[in-house]
Amino acid sequence: MEYHFKIHEENPGGYWAQCIEIPSAKTQGNSLPELDKKMQEVINLALDDPENLEDLPPFPMKIKITKDIRKVKVDPKISFSLILKRERLKSKLTQREVAEMLGLKNLYSYQRLESSRTANPQLTTISKVKKVFPNVRLEEVI
Repeated sequence: MEYHFKIHEENPGGYWAQCIEIPSAKTQGNSLPELDKKMQEVINLALDDPENLEDLPPFPMKIKITKDIRKVKVDPKISFSLILKRERLKSKLTQREVAEMLGLKNLYSYQRLESSRTANPQLTTISKVKKVFPNVRLEEVI
């Protein structure tokens, strides 16, 4: 999953950037390499909000890359948990219902998948997720 940032140059030096899809995600840096690192940090922080389940951020748009627009890759754990959470909510299912559909032992096992801090699914679990949510685009995770 990759989001887009518009890069702005400041005078007398330095840069700042704003995420196009999530305008509240902004950062700055003294050099482009520093800015690249900070854009990665700010997008991961913006997407990793487990408390706010009902107001999920938008998925990345298809945007033409130019000299002042850069793609920034999201941490795969954050991408996975966000995609899973979005699919569950879109399907109007509870966490318990999805846990049962995935054949997980308990609700906590499912909740770990929706948390980027603990999401680390095995291939068998990923395969089950694809069966439960056939339209999910897991290629967005990597």
